[in-house]
Amino acid sequence: MARRSRRGKGRRKSGGGFELWLVGLVGVAIAVALVAEFVRAYPGWALAILVLALATFAGGLVLRYRVVQARRLRFLAANVELEKVDRMTGTQFEHLIAVRMISDGFRQVRERGRSGDGGVDITAVAPGGVRYAVRCKRYSKSVGAPEVRNFLGALANTFAGHTGVLVTSGRLTRQAREEALSARQPLLVVERDRLADWLLGTITLLPRQAPGGLLKGDELAG
Repeated sequence: MARRSRRGKGRRKSGGGFELWLVGLVGVAIAVALVAEFVRAYPGWALAILVLALATFAGGLVLRYRVVQARRLRFLAANVELEKVDRMTGTQFEHLIAVRMISDGFRQVRERGRSGDGGVDITAVAPGGVRYAVRCKRYSKSVGAPEVRNFLGALANTFAGHTGVLVTSGRLTRQAREEALSARQPLLVVERDRLADWLLGTITLLPRQAPGGLLKGDELAG
């Protein structure tokens, strides 16, 4: 008897859920009918309300974009000094580079994280559609040739067709520079001095359209 009673309660609970769903459906149908009747009776008012709703929605999107952009610029301004960069963790450094790329105009900027990243920390797409793969090295020491070779291996395999960017808060050893300059894949290198200029916005990773861009070869000169 007790079991039948519990089954009865289960059926009543299930039936109650169906009733709520049915009431909701009827409510939606009534609301649609009332809106349709209002539009038929007062087309001018209906159009005005629609325009106002669309304008409010668009204004909200613009406001949200400006808030996000302002927050991003404040973040960059607070972290352009290399002394602050030197105190960052590797993850914080990657996030800073990703934010800088977004401000440069890159789309689909993705921080890939540290687990199974395939040798690449950030991927992004330039306005012209060129895909970028970025390796970030928040180093107090120099970046050696093995790090460059590993990154070039990722560009030759998993990230074939991407323009590579090696960004470091340190500097490359002489052998690492030779590895970078002899690379067959498109590769940009941003060492410590150029990193400071990039964070300030005086140079860009985008293909050169004006003086100040970074290109393979001249980014390693000096």
